[in-house]
Amino acid sequence: MLYLFHTGCAKTAHFTCEVCDKWFRRKRNLNDHRKRHTGENLYSCTQCEKCFSSYRCLHVHMNIHSVEYKCTECGKCCGSSYNLATHRRSHSGEKLFECTVCSKRFTQAGDLVRHSRIHSGEKPYKCHVCDKAFSESGPLNRHTSD
Repeated sequence: MLYLFHTGCAKTAHFTCEVCDKWFRRKRNLNDHRKRHTGENLYSCTQCEKCFSSYRCLHVHMNIHSVEYKCTECGKCCGSSYNLATHRRSHSGEKLFECTVCSKRFTQAGDLVRHSRIHSGEKPYKCHVCDKAFSESGPLNRHTSD
């Protein structure tokens, strides 16, 4: 089901799953999601036998089996050079990202972004049914799935 609603000045389309009411900005993502309800997993990993509902998800997954992005310290395989660099900071304790308000430091930029919302009060994740807003996507997903 397609919903159109205003977010600021622009109209935004959201595609909603009829089974669980989770919504997506792209119809392709909704179609991949629907397969989770049917148990339809057409793409299997030849390395570990995990199954995926889209070739795109399988392709991303296959990177974890590549020695190209393998941590030399613990052997963990990562999906990209960026993810490997981020993972390596968990061993070194290096925290490159610092909050300008309270000086707390983080290993990942995304963690700093989420933390900064404590200070700003920003709540960018808005429910498309009611007026509730959240600072992180997880609580919104729980809210919309209830």
